[in-house]
Amino acid sequence: MTLVDAALPYSSKGILQAAAQIGKPITRIVLTHAHEDHVGALDALKEVLPEVPVYISARDARLLGGDRTLDPDEPDTPIRGGVPRKLRTRADVQLQDGERIGSLLAVAAPGHTPGSMAFLDTRTRSLIAGDALQTRGGIAVSGQLRPWFPFPAMATWNKQVALESVRKLREYSPSLLAVGHGRMLKQPEAAMDRALADARRNLEQTMN
Repeated sequence: MTLVDAALPYSSKGILQAAAQIGKPITRIVLTHAHEDHVGALDALKEVLPEVPVYISARDARLLGGDRTLDPDEPDTPIRGGVPRKLRTRADVQLQDGERIGSLLAVAAPGHTPGSMAFLDTRTRSLIAGDALQTRGGIAVSGQLRPWFPFPAMATWNKQVALESVRKLREYSPSLLAVGHGRMLKQPEAAMDRALADARRNLEQTMN
């Protein structure tokens, strides 16, 4: 079984209990990005599952290691959000856009962080979007503030890049949308369209 994201540091026990209840061993840990609320339990999980490989994008592998520098071709906006400073675990596999992990297609979705990735289950077209979108507090593209749950927006690196990534994700016509913060949405295309329109309008107002 593939675990996508490792939640907060206290989450390892709950993750392992859930896997036991499902009755399938965790064989891979795949990370959407390097923020603490998605990698926090990684060290604890690796202590119990030392042979299980960890996957993250090559770009966010740097961030996971504490490197907050930007590439020359990246927008010069500061990388936001917490990355655990004492995390020992590093990626075993550094992913590139378009690579496959079992049935999952890795889709580069920068914006929340420079190396954020989403994962499309090619069997069902279920999309695991990480923090490219949120549904808690109302569906939103990363960087668009939802007062009832503002934290993903506050931790977003670049709003324009995030918008472009969600446009790309929308083209996959997902049958289900799973995000890092909020409930899953079945047949999410209309909701994604609303979120895209809202983000585009907000960015245009900011530029004017």
